[in-house]
Amino acid sequence: MSTEQRENLDAILRQSAFPADSDVNEQRRLLRALLSAYPLPADVTVTAAELGGVPTAEITVEGIEPRHVVLYFHGGVYVMGDAALAADLASQVGRRTQAKIISVDYRLAPEHPYPAAVDDALAAYEALLRDGVATSDIAFAGESAGGGLAIATLVNARDHGLPLPAAAFVMSPYADLTLAGTTMETRSEVDPLLSREALQARVLDYTAGQDAALGLISPVFADLSGLPPLIIQAGTHEVLLDDAVRLARQAATADVEVTLDVTPGVPHVFQAYYPILDEAAAALDRAGQFLSAQLGSQVHP
Repeated sequence: MSTEQRENLDAILRQSAFPADSDVNEQRRLLRALLSAYPLPADVTVTAAELGGVPTAEITVEGIEPRHVVLYFHGGVYVMGDAALAADLASQVGRRTQAKIISVDYRLAPEHPYPAAVDDALAAYEALLRDGVATSDIAFAGESAGGGLAIATLVNARDHGLPLPAAAFVMSPYADLTLAGTTMETRSEVDPLLSREALQARVLDYTAGQDAALGLISPVFADLSGLPPLIIQAGTHEVLLDDAVRLARQAATADVEVTLDVTPGVPHVFQAYYPILDEAAAALDRAGQFLSAQLGSQVHP
């Protein structure tokens, strides 16, 4: 635990925080610039592909013979980001699980509001099953909005009568688009990245007149019964902390095996900063161990 590392990261993020009043296209440009500034590790390869008619990025790590598949959902509050931009963080999950990562390029709002992202995520999963990949060899993972989407896709797959993957790993899930979490206020000073105002500006882009409390939009309100084992990670320096806590409680109440893993003093999706933050690599290690223990070890009905 390095106080100095955490303070340095906080300062970097505060400098690059998005202005809440900028429009979607400007925010997309800023995010792309921020993420493209760091080269991918030399042993990571990203290949454009598709799954069930949905574009994907297949992410492999040299020297790892993939035994499993992680279906990955990127963040970006449902309006920005893309499958390939998530490759660095996603590849870290692949390294720790001996898996090929398939990052889903789901359609973004406001051009494609709900349920476009949810439909694309389910279509990609259904195609994976049709391709003959065993559910015991599939895990879901995602960060921020992608974490919320991963859980929504589990619920959606269950409701469609599909067999479910072995496990899911979500980082700082954006799981309540009503923004009702108490940490929206109590953590607003310490969160260097997000605020209620910044999130509120994008909620309507995605919900487009639908009720933000619908279970497939905000899985904190969904019935989570029958879901596979979950690991939910968050930091204490984020306004979405309460989304993670309530999601874990909702899962536990539904008799789902759930691990809530909270790291003090770190920001939203802190795992992405693994090159400069010891806590990030350690959290990814824990998630990798959790997923590896589930993958290939059990079959969910």
